[in-house]
Amino acid sequence: MACLVARSGRELQRYDNMGRRQVVGCIPYRFKNCRDGSIGDELEVLVITSQKGQARGMMFPKGGWELDESVEEAASRESLEEAGVLGNVEDGLGKWDFLSKRHGTFYEGYMFPLFVTKQLDLWPEKNVRQRIWMAVDEAREVCRHWWMKEALDILVERHTSLQDQKEEHVLSC
Repeated sequence: MACLVARSGRELQRYDNMGRRQVVGCIPYRFKNCRDGSIGDELEVLVITSQKGQARGMMFPKGGWELDESVEEAASRESLEEAGVLGNVEDGLGKWDFLSKRHGTFYEGYMFPLFVTKQLDLWPEKNVRQRIWMAVDEAREVCRHWWMKEALDILVERHTSLQDQKEEHVLSC
């Protein structure tokens, strides 16, 4: 059973040695189902609205990395709280330094892929966010953060490379 209350407050928030708040995000993904019911190769990603609504743009789940959790635990928690999905956190996509327009300060952001294994009907921020599954190209278009778009490109490249390796292995057998 997943916790249905989002964490709040900054008492446990992590900061780097330059005083920048550390945030962690996930790109929840799955493989698109084919018409025959089988699972295909095409990635779909889950984007969410900000708490202020879709007019402020779409993004991937992200939030503060807290002192009592690993970076992977923070990534998983944010995906549960903001998007209502559970899954497997995979190897990191990278680290970005970015300026928060809202707060006028620099942040340090880490992004991870999350292979979704379960989508919940109820989740902590259901009443303040919408979630939408979409194709990668569409997500790249609607995502409002440049650094999240870069992380998405890395995820796509990683999966394309893995697909190519599988095809080479099949051909060599």
